[in-house]
Amino acid sequence: MKGVCVIALVDNHAEPPLVAEHGLALWIEAGGARILFDTGQGRALIPNAESLGIDLRTTQHVVLSHGHYDHTGGLAAVLDLAPKARVCLHPSALLPKYSRQPMPPHRSIGMPERTSALLRSRAGIVWTIGPAAIAEGVTATGPIPRLNPIEEPGAGFFLDDACTIPDPLSDDQSLFIDVPDGIVLLLGCTHSGVINTCEYVRSITGKRIRAIIGGMHLLNADATRLDATVQALRKVSPDVIAPCHCTGEQATRCMREAFRNAFRAWGAGCTYEPPGRTGHHSQWHTP
Repeated sequence: MKGVCVIALVDNHAEPPLVAEHGLALWIEAGGARILFDTGQGRALIPNAESLGIDLRTTQHVVLSHGHYDHTGGLAAVLDLAPKARVCLHPSALLPKYSRQPMPPHRSIGMPERTSALLRSRAGIVWTIGPAAIAEGVTATGPIPRLNPIEEPGAGFFLDDACTIPDPLSDDQSLFIDVPDGIVLLLGCTHSGVINTCEYVRSITGKRIRAIIGGMHLLNADATRLDATVQALRKVSPDVIAPCHCTGEQATRCMREAFRNAFRAWGAGCTYEPPGRTGHHSQWHTP
């Protein structure tokens, strides 16, 4: 596909005048479509889009990687601006979600109440219970098969305010874009695991993953998991790897050291344009 561009609108890292927040939002232009992948917490999205010259009123599709507040908090504001935008998410993203704290009350980490109510009453939602075409050449994975035992979604996530019912985070999904000679893989939080996600995308596309950009949720990963992740990504051998958001500083350092030529620092305002055809280089812009 020609004319692909990925721009970070929200990330944990940003340089002024852009606003940083714990969250993720990626703006994607692909084949004439305008897609927003996640929406951050809601504080940074609109001012950052304005600073970067992106008109959110032109949003045609919104894809939510999962139902946590730091990926869904800006959705209501986006739909105020682009009421006809098609929203794509897994049904479990609407479930209540909690994080266990040392002492009750435990913390609600699901999508804001207004967002949840808006989605429950909205017609035309695309429920991604399997791979779903978002636009030409752009696909949401739907749930990721979890075949690698080292990639547990992590303890501490629950579906009830008493934190007695574990949340399997079955709503977790990623997004991939067909480009010449391969795939650009975009990650939200990758609660299903980076290895599982890469293996699944390769299995359903049969193509090489040329670029991996996004959150890898390796904040609390031990040395064994970090090593397994790096070794698996060496086999994937992407041209570009840009961990961000929930990847964690230690994991990011490991990737920087392991993928010196492919590694890219990522934050709000960064832009990635894959090569148009074999032999042409990708474009990478930092703010």
